[in-house]
Amino acid sequence: MWLRQVALVAHDLKPVVDQLGHVLGLKVAFNDPAVATFGLVNAVMTVGSEFLEVVQPVREDASALRYLHRRGGDAGYMLIFQVADARAERERILKLGARKIAEHEGEAIFTHFHPADFGGVLTSVDSLPGVANWFDRDSDWFYAGRNWRAARNEQSTAILGATVQGKSPAAMARRWSELLVQPLKEGPRGPRLTLARGYVDFVEPVDADGTGLVGVEVAVADPAACLDRARGAGLPVEGNAVRICGTSFELTRA
Repeated sequence: MWLRQVALVAHDLKPVVDQLGHVLGLKVAFNDPAVATFGLVNAVMTVGSEFLEVVQPVREDASALRYLHRRGGDAGYMLIFQVADARAERERILKLGARKIAEHEGEAIFTHFHPADFGGVLTSVDSLPGVANWFDRDSDWFYAGRNWRAARNEQSTAILGATVQGKSPAAMARRWSELLVQPLKEGPRGPRLTLARGYVDFVEPVDADGTGLVGVEVAVADPAACLDRARGAGLPVEGNAVRICGTSFELTRA
């Protein structure tokens, strides 16, 4: 299992994309018209072989707009995990009591699972049926378009993992481990779900809502330079992390 894509949600897409570009050097690889189904517009940015997506709700009935209101502003939104066979994973996870809120079968196979069943995090398990070498770092990724490799940059080279908050992080971690069949170990801040590529950390609440994606760890060539650019842009910096779109981006030297 590979943490292939992380999504943020914003009231206004462009300023967030500009901040990510300025601080981390990220470039937009694709604007996916298919997200209009969910009442969204988006930008998908390449981070080495992983992807950071920013979505903006553009319809009043968009579930992402309700999520923005619940979280109290721009926030981390969604985790997308790539596997060899998402159809088999769907059936297994559903048997464990998780609920699906959307599914699709085509060039990509995906299931979006109800956030309430994943500790308040919108979670998707995906596969690309026509891609035999899916775990290769250059393998195709449907949601990033055909030219995503051209949007790579030398500054930010990988998404290493994500952090989610919850009122009972240990219990939430055990449930994620059961649902995704991935091992747990003790991480630097609490339980860590360890994947073949990537991780998910579980921490006590850091904001009033107390649920959802709150952090992303990114491998960068020069963390100090990124943080200097963040300070120059007036963005909050604490330690080795910068806050963008209501999310803490922890910068680790590549």
